[in-house]
Amino acid sequence: MMERVYLIGYMGSGKTTLGKAFAQAMHLQFIDLDWYIEERMHKTIKDLFAERGEDGFREVERNMLHEVGEFENVVIAAGGGTPCFFDNMEYMNRTGETVFLNASFEALFRRLKVAKAKRPLLADKTDEELAEVIRNGLASRMGFYGKAKHWFPSDYLESREQISGSVEQLKTLLETDKRS
Repeated sequence: MMERVYLIGYMGSGKTTLGKAFAQAMHLQFIDLDWYIEERMHKTIKDLFAERGEDGFREVERNMLHEVGEFENVVIAAGGGTPCFFDNMEYMNRTGETVFLNASFEALFRRLKVAKAKRPLLADKTDEELAEVIRNGLASRMGFYGKAKHWFPSDYLESREQISGSVEQLKTLLETDKRS
């Protein structure tokens, strides 16, 4: 049985954290699309954005999505914006199971506040600005995220126990869907 699971959601929603743990538990390969792009292009996402602009980056991203979308037995953590461009969301729905990691505003704010320094788009934001970025970002992307086959609450990924519990819940969600 071939497996291909795409995890989508806003930055900080837990795509990499849950994706790695879920892939390990299911004996699947884990691919973070942003890391994959950086490896293939030998450049950081930040540099690609700077060189090609957002449009140029999104084309690279789409091409790389189609590349990893050919892999089998894989869990793919898409970039936060990936579902919002071209026909990426339709492509993911057609080629695998899509899971929207639906994190609350509070969880996203808390996680992104801690990880700000590692995220160039957020590094110099005040708390108020960060809150606005998250609210606006979620509002503009929900129409795309909402097209996922599955919605999964991802607020509880803070400890090993929570991550394990979430992995079990996600397994159940995807297995239940196969039977229905």
